[in-house]
Amino acid sequence: MGLLSIGTPLEWKNIKKYAYQIRKRGVRQFINIHRKIKDRKNDCLKWGDEVEFILVKFDHKNKRCQLLLKANQLLPILQGPENRDEKCLTLWRPEYANFMVEGTPGEPYQHNISFFNRVEANMSLRRKQVQEILGDNEFIMSVTAFPMMGDPNFTFPSHPTTPGKGISQSLFFSDQAIQDCHPRYHCLTRNIRERRKRKVVINVPIFVDENTPRPFIEDLTQYGDDEKSDTESKLAAKLDHIYLDASGFGMGCCCLQMTFQAQSLEEARHLYDQLTPLTPIMLALSASSPIWRGYLADIDCRWNILSGACDDRTLEELGEEPLKENVRKIKKSRYGTIDSYLSEENQKFNDLEFEKDDELCKDLIENGIDGPLA
Repeated sequence: MGLLSIGTPLEWKNIKKYAYQIRKRGVRQFINIHRKIKDRKNDCLKWGDEVEFILVKFDHKNKRCQLLLKANQLLPILQGPENRDEKCLTLWRPEYANFMVEGTPGEPYQHNISFFNRVEANMSLRRKQVQEILGDNEFIMSVTAFPMMGDPNFTFPSHPTTPGKGISQSLFFSDQAIQDCHPRYHCLTRNIRERRKRKVVINVPIFVDENTPRPFIEDLTQYGDDEKSDTESKLAAKLDHIYLDASGFGMGCCCLQMTFQAQSLEEARHLYDQLTPLTPIMLALSASSPIWRGYLADIDCRWNILSGACDDRTLEELGEEPLKENVRKIKKSRYGTIDSYLSEENQKFNDLEFEKDDELCKDLIENGIDGPLA
């Protein structure tokens, strides 16, 4: 993640008029970088992991567990050695929610097989470093999706939601749960909602057994008294589904991520293609989020929830209204699966249609970028 250290991020209404120019400049920047490094070879293969952790507080007396809104207090302590230019075995970064922290190794691992022996110890050290500065009955955990996230009073301290106003305008997810030590997250949440011109809509199929009401219809009026928000939520919620209405439900999930630096551009494209069929298998093997807002779901993977949480498409781009303000329909969220293989030898496997900007694609090809990469 690129950290914004100075300046103020723009709201969508101000970004909108510059959006295409930003895209054009981004393509131009890519062309300049590609021209500079396209023939570079023999860089050292490097790799590393990022683990997102959640913070929880246990109330043993009342048999209750809540997400602990304390990351903004812990991060200055965890980042202290790095800020003092000390050699660090671990590095720490803010994440979307104030109940999350992200830890990485202090420097990348390299291609030698001996580096595999360092991974588990470093992950263990990260957990230990956070646990040592937590209070009584406070713990760091590796949980993909907190089962009661979005339930009333799911955070400690507890904060009321603000349906119809504020950043997310959610019935279930309070704005105070969003990390406030970095301006990116508030702005990202607001801009997704403003670009969509409505709240985020995520419907997770409910698990049906003999005790499940049929149809399953939740009374959403108990969560808010804002008439506009109540009406919007009622129209968005589907029968037999768990309704989620905030970006925090996806970006408040945790995962393990891997980053690679290949020795050349050619190797990077080959590695990308080789990982493509492996990643959905790994996603299925690591699926661990069967509960949302306290309801048992008929799915157990977070990916579609994350994708929906960052889906900023308008109704026109979804194909639900005729195109007027927007250029084209877009078939999936920007947090979506990949569309194509990148290496020349794997083009025979590309059998999906995908949207592209013809003008920008033409600019790339005319400046020496081959078709698959363009």
